[in-house]
Amino acid sequence: MATSVRGQAAPRSRKRSASGLRIQVFADGADRDTMLRLYREGHVDGFTTNPTLMRKAGVTDYQGFARSLLAEIPDLPISFEVFGDDFAAMEQQARKIASWGQNVVVKIPITNTRGELAVPLVRELAGDGLHINVTAVMTPEQTRAVVEAIPGSARLIVSVFAGRIADTGRDPMPIMREIVDICRDRIGFRVLWASPREVLNVYQADECGCHIITATADLLDKLKLRGRNLTEFSRETVQMFYDDARRAGYRL
Repeated sequence: MATSVRGQAAPRSRKRSASGLRIQVFADGADRDTMLRLYREGHVDGFTTNPTLMRKAGVTDYQGFARSLLAEIPDLPISFEVFGDDFAAMEQQARKIASWGQNVVVKIPITNTRGELAVPLVRELAGDGLHINVTAVMTPEQTRAVVEAIPGSARLIVSVFAGRIADTGRDPMPIMREIVDICRDRIGFRVLWASPREVLNVYQADECGCHIITATADLLDKLKLRGRNLTEFSRETVQMFYDDARRAGYRL
C-alpha cells in the first residue's frame, strides 16, 4: 500500500467530482426548489437531509416530500433519515424508505437517544442490500464498532459530524484522518465529512482523504471563489463596503 509524506496510507484514488476536487460534494438541506436548482446546474454529486432540516424548511409530509424529490432527481444519491428511536421502528422505517427508489440512501443514527449502538441493525439492513448512511458519528471508537461488524462489501457511508466536533474546541482533522484510515480497506465504505462550518472545510476534508462532504447552498455558492486573487478580492470587498454605504445614504 502506498504511503503519504506523513507516513500514513495514501487515500484511495478517486475521480474528480462536480466540484473539481477529488472529494464528492453533497448538498445538505430540505428546500425543494434549491435542491432542484442545484441538481439542474450540476453542481453537486448527491443530496442529504434529515428531520431537523426538513422541519426547518416547513416540510409536513415526509413521504410526499421525499417522493416528489425522487421523481425529479432519479440518478443521484439522496439520503433520508429514519426518525424512530427503538430499533424495531427504525428497521420498519428504513425498509419503507429504501423502497422509494434505487438512489435512496437510508440514514441510520449511530445510536438511539439512550446511547445504544445501532450497529446490529445496520449490519442486518446492509446485509439485505440496503445502501446505508450511518449518521451522527463523532468518534473513531464508533467507527471501529461499525467496521468490525459490517462486511466491507456493504454499501455504507460513515457520516462523521466534523463541524460539531470542531464546536467542542477540538481539531477535527486528526479524527477524520484516523476514521479514513479505519475504513481504508473496506471497499464499499465511504467517509463523509458532515456539518461543515466554512468553505475551507471542503479542502480540509479533501486533504484528509474523505470521500464526501455535505455543504449547504450558501457554502456551495462560495466554491466559485476557489483560487481567487486575494489582492483583487480585497478591492472587491472595499467596493462592497463603499457601494452599501452609498445605497444606505450615510452622512457624517
